[in-house]
Amino acid sequence: MFGIFKKKTQKQLLQEKYRKLMEDSHRLSKSNRKLSDDKVFEAEEVMKEIEKLLG
Repeated sequence: MFGIFKKKTQKQLLQEKYRKLMEDSHRLSKSNRKLSDDKVFEAEEVMKEIEKLLG
């Protein structure tokens, strides 16, 4: 109940960003392959940041 007041961690913020980029990529893959590939690249960069936090 009081979880709504907790700040999100850096890891959680990056995971949400990664998920959103991958969703955008999937949606764009049906209409614009270049933009889809760009989103996947951005998502991979975000994943590298997540791995840095964990490692």
